[in-house]
Amino acid sequence: MTAFLAEYGLFLAKTLTLIIGLLLFLGGLAALVERRKEQREGHIEIKSLNDHLEDMKTDIEAAVVDEALARQHEKARRKQEKAEAKALKKALKKGEEPEKPRNRVFVLDFDGDMHASDVDRLREEVTAVLTIADADDEVVVRLESPGGLVHAYGLASSQLERFRAGNIRLTVCVDRVAASGGYMMACIADHLVAAPFAVIGSIGVVAQLPNFHRLLKKHEVDYEVLTAGEYKRTLTVFGENTEKGREKFIEELEDTHSLFKSFVREYRPQLDLDKVATGEVWFGRRALDEKLVDAISTSDDYLFKLCQDCDVYELHYEVRRGLQERLGQLAVSTSDSLLLRWWQRLNTSRLLSR
Repeated sequence: MTAFLAEYGLFLAKTLTLIIGLLLFLGGLAALVERRKEQREGHIEIKSLNDHLEDMKTDIEAAVVDEALARQHEKARRKQEKAEAKALKKALKKGEEPEKPRNRVFVLDFDGDMHASDVDRLREEVTAVLTIADADDEVVVRLESPGGLVHAYGLASSQLERFRAGNIRLTVCVDRVAASGGYMMACIADHLVAAPFAVIGSIGVVAQLPNFHRLLKKHEVDYEVLTAGEYKRTLTVFGENTEKGREKFIEELEDTHSLFKSFVREYRPQLDLDKVATGEVWFGRRALDEKLVDAISTSDDYLFKLCQDCDVYELHYEVRRGLQERLGQLAVSTSDSLLLRWWQRLNTSRLLSR
């Protein structure tokens, strides 16, 4: 019995040592990953839309065109690419100025929420484009947003203003919605394009909040709001709101609306703001009639046409996720997958039992 306990204790000690060593290793690895993340939080990913379309064309030709003819087309394309590369190399070797390349188009995406959370990624993408773009290039932003907080979308709009300040042509494409703060961003564009039924406009300001003062009073609960400054708090959720506070709050809303209209007027002076700055929205074709947009088209069609004459690149700032975040995401994905399988099996068994 004594020998068994001694062997068991030795086994337990070895196991604990192994576990502690593994935890220390994982902790060091996590610290290294986090340190590298602090040094560089993300990177820019670039994809050629021209190459994507060419690959798509090649795949379709392989399926629907005669095999021999498809090979001939592919051979001709590669031959042309080699000839162009050879000519460029020859010109550089002679010290000659190579032919001016085609104009470039950089495509960015902005998917807006209430807090314009995508602005952190957008600012990196804007900076990256500005390091290489010149006056002959164009930036296309595919924008989707129903609006949100004023200060958040003010910052997002300021990021797009950097292109205008850098003399870079800016086109904004709206396929679904650019309203309120979304339109604040969209109106900065030199050229604003919307799909036929995209929702455009909502040049207005709204604020809403519940008030539980009467409920608290009914249950004899006091809620104190202590401020220094007459208008530090105009309306509260739990305190008793006064008519004076409401008037001040409305005054602030009106001032914000006035600033919003001035901002839109700066970039789209052709608008009749008395008519369109009422908080209303218009579908794409109606928005064109009101001069809220410049053209009707989907972003796909607009970019497809640009690919005929320009080199089009999609840019995306990819944030490096920490080890804990990746493990957490893996756990969530695994649990969701297991839950989905369990639900499918449950429904299948119910159908079979009927």
